[in-house]
Amino acid sequence: MRLSTRSRYGTRLILDLAHYARNKPISLTEVSKRQGISVKYLEHLTRKLKSAGLIKSQRGSFGGYMLNKHSNDISVGDIVRTLEEKTAITDCAESEDKLCGECNRAGDCLTQWVWIEASKALFKKLDEIKIANLINSRTDKL
Repeated sequence: MRLSTRSRYGTRLILDLAHYARNKPISLTEVSKRQGISVKYLEHLTRKLKSAGLIKSQRGSFGGYMLNKHSNDISVGDIVRTLEEKTAITDCAESEDKLCGECNRAGDCLTQWVWIEASKALFKKLDEIKIANLINSRTDKL
């Protein structure tokens, strides 16, 4: 699995909100300036992240975005699952069905379990990485 800019930029967006929007919502323009990500792309990401319940928005002149959960309760795995269309490292690992139908060895593949287990291991590790831990250990890099 190759992570797209959605996951990488979405994680930067969440980190920015965790650091700068602790007491009040912040605008996407502010995030855009700090992170070097276009406002239009951030708007695309915020729709998915808001729909997943990771962030919330506030309208009005003092409006903007904030985390909807505590940063201890958001993992990098949550962000990647929300923003990526697929969460397995191969198409055949999307399901544990023996007949995946993805390649010419469908139903007779001895390696499908490798890709399924690798996908599980990847997300197990991503789920262990909490936004709060990243913020506390690397605030100098925001």
